[in-house]
Amino acid sequence: MIGEPNGEPHGNFRFANAKPSMRLSLTGFLVGILSFGLAGCATAPRPAQPVEVSVPVAVPCKAPVPERPAFAVDALPIGSGIWEQMKALRAERFQRKGYEAELEAAVNACQ
Repeated sequence: MIGEPNGEPHGNFRFANAKPSMRLSLTGFLVGILSFGLAGCATAPRPAQPVEVSVPVAVPCKAPVPERPAFAVDALPIGSGIWEQMKALRAERFQRKGYEAELEAAVNACQ
């Protein structure tokens, strides 16, 4: 070409000067890419399949609240002896354990 010092066309495009076998392999490669691209566009997408998902939903708790018992220490008269107080405290301990078990059962029913 005129004005080019090495005689190559403008922009160094060498495809025109390539060997015939290279031209065929490059052309075949381009045709293959284009045909796969068009084949990919020709297939219809599959319809979306519904998926069942479990979602937690808040539900109000309807568990009955147990009544607070009359504890033994509350019934003691002021000025009771130490032995009566100890008996009442031991009895109250068992009352509280029973009451706590009822409360825990009510809370666990709501979870």
